[in-house]
Order: sequence, then structure tokens, then C-alpha cells
Amino acid sequence: MKKILLILGMCLCVLTTQAQDIKSLFITMPDSLSLLLTKVNREDFGDFLASNMKAEVKNRFGKPSEMTKLTADYLKIKMTSASEVEMKLLPLNDSTKILCVVHTYMAPTSDSHISFYDTSWRKLSDEAFLTLPEEDSFYRNDLSEIQTDSVRNLRMRTDMYMLKAELSEDTNSLRFVYTTPDYLDKETAKELAPYLRKMPVLYEWKEGKFVLSEKDSSISEK
Repeated sequence: MKKILLILGMCLCVLTTQAQDIKSLFITMPDSLSLLLTKVNREDFGDFLASNMKAEVKNRFGKPSEMTKLTADYLKIKMTSASEVEMKLLPLNDSTKILCVVHTYMAPTSDSHISFYDTSWRKLSDEAFLTLPEEDSFYRNDLSEIQTDSVRNLRMRTDMYMLKAELSEDTNSLRFVYTTPDYLDKETAKELAPYLRKMPVLYEWKEGKFVLSEKDSSISEK
């Protein structure tokens, strides 16, 4: 009897481990969190990719949605012509993982919303896992006093702080691209460009949260 219970316990552990891959979790995603895609849609994505076919389905509104990437812990879907979703399975500790979900809307300027869930799709506190970069993080920090005044005047023409977040397929990292200039008029965006960092702001997953990467340089970027 003890041997049978031990075997059953081992099987349950294996099943639990197998269930913690992004494909399985995506399929079990509640419909309330997947307004455009049905469960059949979500199952079809994986089947198409496994057959080396284009992973495109007709969503609830009869429009095309396409999964463009799928690994054991990452996926990316072009939901509509103006929106996309990325998901990444991240380790919280040795035995627990959580899901990071990035929704990006691109009409007319890219802007992202980031959410976190446990593997039963219960919503978690975003603040526990991520503090978004301040807008100042995207500006060079080596500006002269005159340049700083110029930037201040230019920034008075903006009334929105917009970011595009991008998960990495290969690493547990998250990068932020400053998209506020994309909605400005061309002349203002051109004037602002010399004062901006050239590189996105990079975060890495460490000890159960996203933190500014040590690789991210805060020195001047001319």
C-alpha cells in the first residue's frame, strides 16, 4: 500500500511539473482573461506550430490572431493588427513559478500594460514584482544646465508618459522602450531626440522580482 501511494505521489509530482509549461498554462487560461481567444483557439496555436504550420486562428470576432513564438516558458501572439501579447513563466522560488503577461497596444503609439498571475491564473500584486522606470530614466544624465532647461521646456509639450515593454524569449529580462516621442509632432520629437538615451531601459528577474539590470548603463549616451 505504501509503495502504491509513493508511486501515485511521484506521478502527481510529474504531472504538476509538466503542467507548468507556458503552453499548458495558456490553454487553461480563463476565458475572462482571454476575451479574443476561445480555448479551442488557444489549443490550435500549439497544434499548428507543432505541425510547422502558420499558427493563425480566427478569434471570437472572426479576425485573425497569430502566435509567432512559443517555447517552454515564453509565447508571443499578434492579437490584432494593433495589439500583441507576450507571456513569460518566471521562477518565484525553487518550487513556484508565476506568469508575467504584457499587453501592448499600438494605436497609434505603442503602450504596454504588465500583469502578474500565479499558475492558477489568480491575479497577483503588480507592485510586488515590478516598479516601472521613472520617465527621467530615458533621458541622458550628462546634460549641461542649458540643455537641461531646453529639455524641461520641450517636456512641457508632452502630457503622457508612454512605454513599450518587451519580454525576452531567451532570458528572464524585460526591457522598456520610451514611446512618448512617437505621439509628438515631428518637429518636437526631432528636438527632443538628442537628449534621450539611445538604449532601452533593461530590467532582470532577480530573487522573485524585476530590478534594474546591472548591465543597464546610467552613464551618458551621446
